[in-house]
Amino acid sequence: MMRRYSTWDILRPLELFLCSFLWLELIYRLFCVERFFDRGLLYILLFSIPAALLYTILSSVWNKKGNLIAAGILLSLTTLWYMIQSVYFTIFRTVLVTKSFGMAGDALSNYWRETLAGIGKTIPCLLLLALPLILFFLLRGRLTLPVRVDAPELLSLVGGIAVFHLLAVLCLNLPSTDLLTTKDLYRGILLPDVAASRFGVMTTLRLDVSQSLFGADIPDDDVFLPDDDRSSSASGDSSEDIPPETVYQPNILDIDFETLITKETNSTLKGMHQYFASREPTLQNEYTGMFKGKNLIMLTGEAFWIGAIHPTYTPTLYKLANEGFVFKNFYNPLWWYSTIDGEYAHCTGLIPSNQSKNSSFKITGMNKNSMYFCMGNMLAMEGYPTTAYHNHTHSYYSRHLSHPNMGYDYYGVGAGLDVKKSWPESDLEMMEKTIPQALAGQKPFHNYYMTVSGHMNYNFIGNAMSMKHKAEVADSGLSEAAQAYLACNMELDKALEYVLAELEAAGELENTVICMSGDHYPYGLDGTGAIDELTSPGTENDLIEKYRSSLILWCGGMNEPVVVEKPCSSIDVIPTLCNLFGLEYDSRLIIGRDILSTAPGLVPTNKFCYVSELGKYYSNTSTFVPNEGVTVPDGYVEQTYKEVQRMVSYSSRILFNDYYRKIGLLPGQKFVPVPKAKTSVETAPAASSPQE
Repeated sequence: MMRRYSTWDILRPLELFLCSFLWLELIYRLFCVERFFDRGLLYILLFSIPAALLYTILSSVWNKKGNLIAAGILLSLTTLWYMIQSVYFTIFRTVLVTKSFGMAGDALSNYWRETLAGIGKTIPCLLLLALPLILFFLLRGRLTLPVRVDAPELLSLVGGIAVFHLLAVLCLNLPSTDLLTTKDLYRGILLPDVAASRFGVMTTLRLDVSQSLFGADIPDDDVFLPDDDRSSSASGDSSEDIPPETVYQPNILDIDFETLITKETNSTLKGMHQYFASREPTLQNEYTGMFKGKNLIMLTGEAFWIGAIHPTYTPTLYKLANEGFVFKNFYNPLWWYSTIDGEYAHCTGLIPSNQSKNSSFKITGMNKNSMYFCMGNMLAMEGYPTTAYHNHTHSYYSRHLSHPNMGYDYYGVGAGLDVKKSWPESDLEMMEKTIPQALAGQKPFHNYYMTVSGHMNYNFIGNAMSMKHKAEVADSGLSEAAQAYLACNMELDKALEYVLAELEAAGELENTVICMSGDHYPYGLDGTGAIDELTSPGTENDLIEKYRSSLILWCGGMNEPVVVEKPCSSIDVIPTLCNLFGLEYDSRLIIGRDILSTAPGLVPTNKFCYVSELGKYYSNTSTFVPNEGVTVPDGYVEQTYKEVQRMVSYSSRILFNDYYRKIGLLPGQKFVPVPKAKTSVETAPAASSPQE
């Protein structure tokens, strides 16, 4: 009896899908991954084979027409996913994960101009990605099975999936000198950009969906506990750096961790108690209380970055960055969800998490987490009126939930802040409508601002703030993108110029602190050459140096600048401000560290790269580049990498377990320690249903 199809017929859909997967992965890699040739190509091949076998099964169990339709749908959806990823990466410089669908939809719909520009920039990539689909429709009759596959062949295809997937998983154990091993990346907390580089887009999607449904394979708590033999300099102050005649007290609260550990029955919370109890606190220092009782104007600058500081075009920014505390090695890493995560890091001192469909800030607002150490809550306890403003849609990124939860009376466009509609809106106008109100009210005061004038796109067509200042940068000799970036930041500069003038007129200049960090570097400049143009050649392609930025921390009462060489980042701002304002806080419970303390600086990034006082670690090449003239102790690179893992892990655990509330830190209420003699079960923190 003749067979209805040959072996070649069965292989045709397999070849179609395997070749299509490899083509799509290679094109995406060419346009969206920093390194094309590395071992990631091997894993892409290995994981593409079982995926192609699965697609072959799904398009071979119907009749001729059904197989053709199934193959067309599968290939179309897959191609669309790669196209979406390419456009999203072009705009936001990160991989889109399913957990961020809601925020991505908001971003793409609100920023439709950026979306259209992103599509325009991605057209060459999109055309190449479309080739397999085009060929399929041209040759569709030759690439699918004309009949339903029989059971023996179907079982063979299923067996092939199991064999090749097992082979791919076994290859994860190939010898490697990387600190972030391929096995840990595959099974641990998803790092989307690194996973897309190491495994490809399809496998990253599978890992993403798997972790959304079942969670990540988180190491046991004892893996993240500090090493017994680590030096105190690993995370806290080093006493040998302090002159012997000076005795500074640690910045801690009287939290009875011993009782908490003894009475805790939940393993996650017990591990957290153990970790924070063992963490070295930072010490008070010569700057403790320097700004006590002063006004605080704190800003998160949209895409504010070192390239926005120019003595000619942004003189106020230049003045503030160079006449107060001058941070020579400040970094502003791009986290998972762009603006809102950068704002979260700046306002909380914690690293945002990517283990939820919602941003970390939205989670705190929805669940009313205790955000005890945010400046709104901290200064409200000191009697300050605390107000927050955003000159774009008030509910965007759910700030109407998160910002009141930080202790602010919050106003944005559509909810109490009336600014002229444009894209982007004017920072100067926001200041003109809010600073006089603060100066006329109770003092000292604290105003917080999330600005928007510096938002991409950086051109003179769709950016109202860039167009407003176009003539002023016309003679700069810079490219259009660099000019447009400087031009829109001139509106921020004018806003701060206005603030200084109003403060001086009110006699409050010397009594006011201005603190500003960006939310992220201006990724809208990627691919234009403007990043290297505004800094130095090679910056854009450096996974660490592209995040080098500027932290403004200035007070009119400072007589001379204070230069700080320590590596630091946006998560270090909150503990630094707490110390400067003489507030009672616990430095063990904030993942960032007081920059002005003697604790060594450590800057983590979303790809587990880091900057320390001895050098820089690049996770993509597993390379540590020491600073000139330093000696790196044995085990230092690995130990510091492990500390970065702890910083990321315990930031998430604080968020998902509402940890501050569980240890008795309630927003708006100063912490009162429970006398040890009266500690009872009833006064122990609740431990109900924490998330891992």
